[in-house]
Amino acid sequence: MADHAGRQLASKWTKTAALLSHPVLAGHIPETIRYSPAQLRRMLDRHGFVVIKPIVGSGGSGVIKVTRSAEGYALTHRDLTNRFDAFDKLVNALRGRTGRRKYLIQQGIDLARVNGRPIDYRVKYVKAFGKWEYRALVGRIARRGLFVTNLSQGGDMVLAGEGIRASLGRAHVKEKKRKMRELTVIATRVLEQRYPGISQLGFDYGIDRRGRIWIFEVNTRPH
Repeated sequence: MADHAGRQLASKWTKTAALLSHPVLAGHIPETIRYSPAQLRRMLDRHGFVVIKPIVGSGGSGVIKVTRSAEGYALTHRDLTNRFDAFDKLVNALRGRTGRRKYLIQQGIDLARVNGRPIDYRVKYVKAFGKWEYRALVGRIARRGLFVTNLSQGGDMVLAGEGIRASLGRAHVKEKKRKMRELTVIATRVLEQRYPGISQLGFDYGIDRRGRIWIFEVNTRPH
């Protein structure tokens, strides 16, 4: 058992900023910035597609995908996509969805897929009797038609090794699992030093089609 529920950090921005302070971790974090229309335009110009997520939130709720193409812009929420021929129209539509909540913009990552469905990974790391230990290393495959992988949104859970093998090939399994564990240890040290009292962490990792590992976010109340 964990020593206790542990310190909670709700803000995705706070945790991301802490991880970005470490040079090894920074290279595995998609470009992330607070939402504003000006920053959205810049991020779309740079990356082509982005994910907009609430600074405080869980379970994939409120997460929006925005893409830019020669035809204009597309906004996807759950399984519904709306298209716009002008940036101002996109921003107005986003305003209607986000309201007064504060959001982040994160560089979109072209995730490796299983049968056409994006997959990412959850590593659960818990401090039990003064020592950190792994409690889970699993893959989450998005429900067909969705871009979010959360189980609460209908995603399917598989063992991490099964997911890596199905999406990238058997030869990648050992190395990708080792790298996720290595990054988890480094990130936990950074967070624990900055925020003493944390004792439960859920790391959300993505592996893109080229095999690069990305840290999407860290939860202090992992499910």
